[in-house]
Amino acid sequence: MRALIFIAVLFATQALAQQWPQKPVRVIVPFPPGGVTDSIARITVDWLAQRLGQPVIAENKPGASGAIAAEFVARSAPDGYTLFMAASPQLAIVPHVQKVAYDPVKDFAPVSIVGASAFGLGVNDRLPPKSLDEFVDYVKARPGQLNFASPGAGTVGHLTMALFLARAGLRMEAVLYKGGGPAMLDVLSGQVPVYFGNLNELIPHLASGRIRVLAVSGGKRASQLPDVPTVAESGFPGFDVDLWTGIYAPAGLPPPVAARLNGEINKVLQHPELKAAFAKIGIEPRGTTLEEGTAFTRAEYEKWKKVIVEGKIKPE
Repeated sequence: MRALIFIAVLFATQALAQQWPQKPVRVIVPFPPGGVTDSIARITVDWLAQRLGQPVIAENKPGASGAIAAEFVARSAPDGYTLFMAASPQLAIVPHVQKVAYDPVKDFAPVSIVGASAFGLGVNDRLPPKSLDEFVDYVKARPGQLNFASPGAGTVGHLTMALFLARAGLRMEAVLYKGGGPAMLDVLSGQVPVYFGNLNELIPHLASGRIRVLAVSGGKRASQLPDVPTVAESGFPGFDVDLWTGIYAPAGLPPPVAARLNGEINKVLQHPELKAAFAKIGIEPRGTTLEEGTAFTRAEYEKWKKVIVEGKIKPE
């Protein structure tokens, strides 16, 4: 009898996975159209629609640093028809710096991490250090005398710098801006000499020589800057920070639907044309299993909680 019940359940779960989806799938994007997260979403949904045989639509719901979109998805039915294209801030950072109406761990089912982009430690060309070792020695000799540009309190760029300073035992003061654009302008002018910024912000200015990138923040060298070492290579093993994006569902997503969706996402991430489209916007594809996505999300949540609490970082 137990064997018959097991077989019946197996066929039922397989049938559910095969039947889904029977209508369009929405992927909620927490930022306005035109940004990197929006671009990742639109590239991914186009390929995913081909795999699923149903329209997959990217829908923008910006506001409150992405919290509006996150809450909307968390309160949606866990049927696989409403998904969340989350960037790392919504699930790993924002809940630590502002009050949100969702639990980033309990209210979401990670489907797969989709892509990531590293940050670079950029310095104005007037600053003497030519390597990360030289930079550390230079700042240590001037405790609290140097400033770094931040695109905003609690942003990934701000926290990446805070984490590095803590690891290196350095003291620098943050100059807060409203976004990466204004921060980059002051770094270029030399008004603020240091910026741990997204590579897409830094790379266009390397040719002029006005900016140098001393190290990149990810676990491996960035494909755009293969000659620039990682922070980990430069004396800080285990340092691994990037701006990642993943597809999440409301908690309670049926396991067969989760497995089907995870499998299809990982297949499209291997397609050469998708990889080329990602490369144009500085994104490295990164597929994960369901279990890896869950473990990764928890680890990121705890990592940034520690940085924010120990750094006493408050929202603006």
